[in-house]
Amino acid sequence: MSDIVLSSAVRDNLLSLKQTADLQSVTQTRLATGLKVNTALDNPNSFFTAQSLNDRASDLANLLDNMGQAVQTIKAADKGITSITKLVESAKAIANQALQTSSEYERKQFASQYNDILEQIEDMARDSSYKGKNLLAGPGNELEVIFNEDSTSNLTVNPVDFTDTTLDDGLNLDDLDTGGTGTSSFNLFGGSTTIAVTGLQASSNLTDLGAWSTGDQVEITDSSGTTTLTVGTDITTVQDYVDALNDLNGIHASFDEATDSISITSGGDNTISISKNTAGGGTATNGGSGTGTTSLTVAALTAASTLISSGGFQAGDTITITDGNDFEPASIEIDDETTVNDLVTFIDNVKGLDASFSGGSISLIGEVSFDITSSNTDFNRTTLGSTTGTVGLTAAASEFKSDTDIDRTLQAINAALDELRSAARSMGTSLSTVEIRTDFTQNLINTLEVGAGELTIADMNEEGANMLALQTRQQLSSTALSLANQADQSVLSLFG
Repeated sequence: MSDIVLSSAVRDNLLSLKQTADLQSVTQTRLATGLKVNTALDNPNSFFTAQSLNDRASDLANLLDNMGQAVQTIKAADKGITSITKLVESAKAIANQALQTSSEYERKQFASQYNDILEQIEDMARDSSYKGKNLLAGPGNELEVIFNEDSTSNLTVNPVDFTDTTLDDGLNLDDLDTGGTGTSSFNLFGGSTTIAVTGLQASSNLTDLGAWSTGDQVEITDSSGTTTLTVGTDITTVQDYVDALNDLNGIHASFDEATDSISITSGGDNTISISKNTAGGGTATNGGSGTGTTSLTVAALTAASTLISSGGFQAGDTITITDGNDFEPASIEIDDETTVNDLVTFIDNVKGLDASFSGGSISLIGEVSFDITSSNTDFNRTTLGSTTGTVGLTAAASEFKSDTDIDRTLQAINAALDELRSAARSMGTSLSTVEIRTDFTQNLINTLEVGAGELTIADMNEEGANMLALQTRQQLSSTALSLANQADQSVLSLFG
């Protein structure tokens, strides 16, 4: 079959319609995708340049996620440092409070509170991790932040170690020795007797008694030995005799003019015997006007016993408790009705000191060192040979006992605060750097994406106008094609 021959006008119009349809297809694709370059065929240079820019933006976006996590890790450490700083400041306040009191017991309590704070600091440091990374937990927790796609730009954040406050390259805060406890006890025994000096008054001479002569010796004996008083030398009057007996450890003596007798009360824990010999030519007596030997037998006091039933106490005595810093937490003045139980209760009410009574003995347990003393020198003198009446209780001291100890701790705390501030500055600098790089990376990603878009994104207004123009062109081309066909048909009319 021979080829169909179209007129030139028809062919030109058909070609124009085909070209318009092709352009409409391209424009429709751009309107549908929003891109003027969809494949490398559209514009190889723009396509591959835009792809390179988008690839880099994508790589940086992945790094941006890591930077964001790094920021949170550093912030967790920074929050930890801030909280630890507050705890160290609390420890400093505790040390300053300890410095304001002289009470050894209170200082011991402050030392214990200080140690509790250090434990909390270590716990706080261990809890300052983020996704398994803890910049306050020392080696092995280094944080590396990568800023560009080829890893040539990065930052390493070195950790500190605050999980152990004793580390020299950390806070260098050692736990304080809170000391120990000590024990002691003292006995409460008592007994009394009288020695008759018939017919005498306090001012009377002892030799007014028929059996007494100058040079005779009064012998007072207990388990520690014998004390000798020579008549005319050591004692002359009845009052001298009373005073000499009073001067003996653990013995209280007084003269009763109504009965012409000397009353003797012992605070010792053993029997005392009194007698007078014949060294001056007199007759042997019981230390008074009687014969034989005067025996003073003692027994353990009971909880209900009055203290003055022992020779170590008299009404008006002041009993004082002091600790190892010479701080006086308590004192009591006894009277005729003060009982053993009252004394035990008084001692037991002192903070850091526990007292119990059994079998004539007060047992003591002290958290710090204590001394119990009395204004009465006979207090706690158990024998004639006693050298001290102080009840001493010794306990190992805490490291807050002295002002020097506390000052040393305060110096260490100030150094720790400096270390924390230095660590906070370092973390702050790293955080600022990462945040700045994060902002920069976000802006760079935006720049890259905008640049890629400028190469590939279609101008929707322009493409819309193009589509409208192409539709108009298509309509005009169709009309022209119709007119061309009509011209060809007019030739046929000649054969009509």
